[in-house]
Amino acid sequence: MSRRIVLATRNEHKVHELRQILSAVCRDLGLEIVGAADFPEVPDVPETEVTFAGNARLKAEALAAATGLPALADDSGLAVEVLGGCPGVFSARWSGSHAGADARRAEKDRANLTLLLEQVADVPEEHRGAAFVCAAVLAIPGQDSATCEGRVTGRLAYGPRGTNGFGYDPVFIPDADPARTLAEFSDTEKNAISHRGNAFRAMEPVLRERLGV
Repeated sequence: MSRRIVLATRNEHKVHELRQILSAVCRDLGLEIVGAADFPEVPDVPETEVTFAGNARLKAEALAAATGLPALADDSGLAVEVLGGCPGVFSARWSGSHAGADARRAEKDRANLTLLLEQVADVPEEHRGAAFVCAAVLAIPGQDSATCEGRVTGRLAYGPRGTNGFGYDPVFIPDADPARTLAEFSDTEKNAISHRGNAFRAMEPVLRERLGV
């Protein structure tokens, strides 16, 4: 089996983040992480499921089938209590679909943030609870897929703060450190508590079991 493992994302922020989170297990197993951008001939997979796990499974299994490599995918988003768990699986397109999303990611993130903050502008502090949720899926050709989940709880800020993050990071204040938004954390600090970090750390023993030599 190839010692490469492909991440089912063209988002370079995610690729960078997951390389950091999975660095130890990949080093131990001799795995090289590559992104979906290394396979431009493989089309993007529409996220047609209504759960994070369902969308992650679609992406991982499609990429594994197209490349013949083990594939990791995640689907994640922000669940705001006062919005009944929304944006949820629609987090990345909360303000609408955006053509050329990769080239205009910063613009899309700003639009999503602006809309969300407008929707909760009058919501008092005690009702601004939210959680980041992530489902991670490992797909290996010829094997059943494995799913792990992670989350981090917190609340919404009244405006964006910080520059070291993407998506909704600038408006999410984790319960673990209520003085800062995730965008004010260093990469190492964020990975230690984040929903994506928790989901992929839960995936480590699965990787060791299935891809160990």
